Amino acid sequence: MTEQTRDLMATLERVLLRCWAFAFGLLMIWLVAMLTLAGVIDRIHGPMFGLTAHELDVIFYCALGALKILTLVFLFIPWLSIKLVLRRVG
Repeated sequence: MTEQTRDLMATLERVLLRCWAFAFGLLMIWLVAMLTLAGVIDRIHGPMFGLTAHELDVIFYCALGALKILTLVFLFIPWLSIKLVLRRVG
């Protein structure tokens, strides 16, 4: 591996780690907001889309799960792979 490729991979590793941390922070903020503002969300979005509180909760939890899976697949796993390759190459 050339020095230029190694530098690129190291930079990409740092970028992916930061993106993963920001996405995880977004998940936590979203979860806390959803749990604390459930009544407000239900009153605003329920009548707007004709959904019950239970349906809104299911939609929000599914969206949180999808974001978590996408974050793991597209940010955490590539970061871990690059980190292991860079460690192996030394």
